Amino acid sequence: MAEDTGLYNSVAPLRNVAALVALIDRVQKRAVGLPGMATFYGPSGYGKTTASVYAANRFQAYQVQVKSVWTGRKFCEAILTDLGVQPRRTIADMVDQISEELARTGRPLLIDEADHLVARNMIEIVRDIYESSGAAVILIGEELLPQKLQKWERVHGRMLDWVGAEPGCLADVSHLAPIYCRGVDLGDELKQYLLNVSQRSIRRICINLERVREFAATRGLDRVEMADWGKADFFTGEAPAPRRKLA
Repeated sequence: MAEDTGLYNSVAPLRNVAALVALIDRVQKRAVGLPGMATFYGPSGYGKTTASVYAANRFQAYQVQVKSVWTGRKFCEAILTDLGVQPRRTIADMVDQISEELARTGRPLLIDEADHLVARNMIEIVRDIYESSGAAVILIGEELLPQKLQKWERVHGRMLDWVGAEPGCLADVSHLAPIYCRGVDLGDELKQYLLNVSQRSIRRICINLERVREFAATRGLDRVEMADWGKADFFTGEAPAPRRKLA
């Protein structure tokens, strides 16, 4: 389970954090007989992992972030590590261990980077865990994860809901500014410009708020307006143009 930190407590007002919290709460409180899996999906940089860490603390959920090179065994071992349970020898036994612990505690299981499970044909392990435990299981992944899951009807058919992460907004910029641009006020026009050049990516918003903080520190400013920023650079995510070879 993720550690509780000041940073993740501070991101509670972000709208994608709120969206994931609402989704988990809905799955946890579902009526008897309704499916207990759900998917939270969206492009890279939208703050899904940050939302996952916050939600894991909020619900005392178990959480695992899948790696692209993991096998089914490694996946089960990682979950059991978070559960604080010593893994048995076979995958089948480990699935039973996971299911028993989830059923006993009633806590949700959050699986980040779930696209890797689909790519490596391991998603049925998740369904086995869900079926055996009845626990709320939330898959978190990229924009096309719902479409990828259509191949796996027995998983796809057990979804209670699909919730898409939303692009960043001005409110998100205001909530993140005290974290990444501490002690500096931003003018409204500069906030809007920062949001636009960040292409509404939460990750890029954080990077660019840090740039404003550095800009203000080097100039002794406690407030930065658009006129102050001028033509200074923001990080857009675009790859730089190839450099000319030196003579």
